[in-house]
Amino acid sequence: MSPIHAGVRIGHVHLKVANLERALGFYRDVLGFELTQRYGPSAAFLSAGGYHHHIGLNTWESLGGSPPAPGTTGLYHLAILYPTRAELADALRRVLEAGIAIDGAADHGVSEALYLRDPDDNGVELYWDRPAAQWPRTADGQLAMFTRRLDIEGLLREGGPRVRSQSVGPGPRDL
Repeated sequence: MSPIHAGVRIGHVHLKVANLERALGFYRDVLGFELTQRYGPSAAFLSAGGYHHHIGLNTWESLGGSPPAPGTTGLYHLAILYPTRAELADALRRVLEAGIAIDGAADHGVSEALYLRDPDDNGVELYWDRPAAQWPRTADGQLAMFTRRLDIEGLLREGGPRVRSQSVGPGPRDL
């Protein structure tokens, strides 16, 4: 079987949430996604840059529901890719200013990532990719990703005003 076409991308994520307004408070008001469409009190679509939607939120099957129990299958996390390190730093400042806990932060060599939870306990990764020419490689040219502690203070110095950071661990080992 031949590999999938290199131009294929994952287009959006659609999340079941317990409370639509609470979810909008996180994805719109904290992370800064724009509301593109709303379906009454039960669904909303958000995007960056005018796209039709990157994130769908609905309560169709989950209104007032609880997060899945640990140890069950389901979404590990959704990952939001920022175009630059400065934009990731801005996202970190937004999260810290909103008082949202950071579960972990990691330098993976190919990227720098922050890990947190949305109001419905869904895992959320906020990250930026280093240019491919800077990715760590073995002597024979194979990709050599790793998980190391991310320099949060250094990230916060990346453009914009300084925010007092919190202590965070290295993040999930999801490679």
